[in-house]
Amino acid sequence: MAFIIRAAPNYSPIPPNFPLLHSNRLKIIEPAFRYLIEQMELRAHSAETIRTYGEHLYEWFDALEQSDLSWDQVNEGTILAYRNRMLEAVSPHTGRPYARSTINDRIGTVCRFYAWALRRQLIGELPFTFRDAPPVRSGNRGFLAHASGRPGPINNLIVAEYETLPRPLRVPDLHRLLAALGMPYRLIAEWAVTTGMRRMELCALTVPQIPHSEQLHPDENAMVGIQLTVTKGGKTRRIYPPLKLVDRTNWYIGEDRAALINRRSTKHPEYTPPQQMFLNRRGAPITKARLSAALADGFAAAGLDGSVHWLRHTFAMVMLVRLQAAAQHNPDINPLKVLQVLLGHASVETTAIYLRCVDLHESDVAEAIDYLYGQEIGDGH
Repeated sequence: MAFIIRAAPNYSPIPPNFPLLHSNRLKIIEPAFRYLIEQMELRAHSAETIRTYGEHLYEWFDALEQSDLSWDQVNEGTILAYRNRMLEAVSPHTGRPYARSTINDRIGTVCRFYAWALRRQLIGELPFTFRDAPPVRSGNRGFLAHASGRPGPINNLIVAEYETLPRPLRVPDLHRLLAALGMPYRLIAEWAVTTGMRRMELCALTVPQIPHSEQLHPDENAMVGIQLTVTKGGKTRRIYPPLKLVDRTNWYIGEDRAALINRRSTKHPEYTPPQQMFLNRRGAPITKARLSAALADGFAAAGLDGSVHWLRHTFAMVMLVRLQAAAQHNPDINPLKVLQVLLGHASVETTAIYLRCVDLHESDVAEAIDYLYGQEIGDGH
């Protein structure tokens, strides 16, 4: 099997945690290494994007090794078979079928890799073809246009995606979900639904970022501004959790988290507590994969079909309605632009989808506003 090793610090010019793909013979997979290094240096991709590309290529090269195939001898049928296996499989993290968008993201990385290999004359031709049809998702417009040399055509390997508008979690849904989650995952879910933070941002949140509640007055600080430094694309932004959530978080830091660290330090004197706020049972930072799995289990236990990203969707719709109400009294407020900043979207077009969602789920959003911001989040009963 192929596998990934994360680069250790102080090995310049390779940055820490850079994904190094190895074959089952313990040799670095040279073309993948060259591709990822070039993407990092020339395209100024974030470390998170490079990590994602590395994981996509790992899955591809691992599939090739298991089939005893050489990466530079594949054809469209090989990639098609790889795609179809994902269509029929379930994610080991969530236990659910792969989303078509996830499959397309993986196939997209593989095809960009081969387009790069063709430009570097490592292969003689692309192992896939194009068809002249617009992509289903507007976000995919121009997909692989750099590989084909012309805008518009899309890869034959891309599976159709049917637009489904996100909907907010209703108040009873939130009650059941939070009741189904143990600590610290319940607390993480509260942060996600009241701030719109992504998985990577939730996992990277640190103890020093949390202000001390006793320094804040509820009448003056109903919402608390916190600067995020680990975000998608590396662009810093501020989030605004309710003060009562900050109170509960400080309680978690001083009680549950402190007790966990004390037990771990007693058993393992060499243990050094990490700065990340949310820790697993072993005292290590909770990973994105583990967070996804825990929330998937929580949704299933609550009888809901959803994922951690639904919490972000709920925040977006609730906040958009609040901003629209504020704009009626202050015309200088542009609700969509403000929401774009709060969500960290690169384009306001991505944010605009929530306008239609709000129209479709107006009553659910109104209830959620009172639940999330008008009172303390309940205890799930």
